[in-house]
Amino acid sequence: MVRSGRKDDWGFPRWRPYGSGGAAVEVRLCDRHGCTNPGICPAPKVANRPERWYFCQTHAAEYNAGWDYFAGLTPEEATAREASEEAQRSYKRAAHWEWGGTGDGSRSRAELDALTVLGLESDADIETIKAAWRSAAKTSHPDVAGTSAQAAERFRAIQAAWQVLSDADAVRVKAAR
Repeated sequence: MVRSGRKDDWGFPRWRPYGSGGAAVEVRLCDRHGCTNPGICPAPKVANRPERWYFCQTHAAEYNAGWDYFAGLTPEEATAREASEEAQRSYKRAAHWEWGGTGDGSRSRAELDALTVLGLESDADIETIKAAWRSAAKTSHPDVAGTSAQAAERFRAIQAAWQVLSDADAVRVKAAR
């Protein structure tokens, strides 16, 4: 009868003994003479050909700074090529990013909604926010706008927007200290 045993290798790399498996990885060096950094940035040797240089990031930046896409073309050919490529260019924001709305990621969704209520851009500073809030609060206050349900709802929305934005600013100021 064969006794059941336990294998040391269950497929998880951390359970394998050190040094087992994993041959040395060959690293391609930068094609710039004398550079010993890894060549991770491909750059074309000649326009419209598949041959590539492989530079480190520093040398790739140097190479790209001197690259002339229109080298070897007459001015008329360069203008024609630029016009044809401009006609092909049509950028559109991907639909799956629409849920995020505008902003640079420094404000929450609630803050962006509050800025929309006040009619401000996503990069407005606290002084602009305060001025817009005061102006909107004055025009929609029940003493000025009357006692209609729409005016009261607008005033509540403006007050809630100010509360969200002022609280967020207080948190930012506290974190900056």
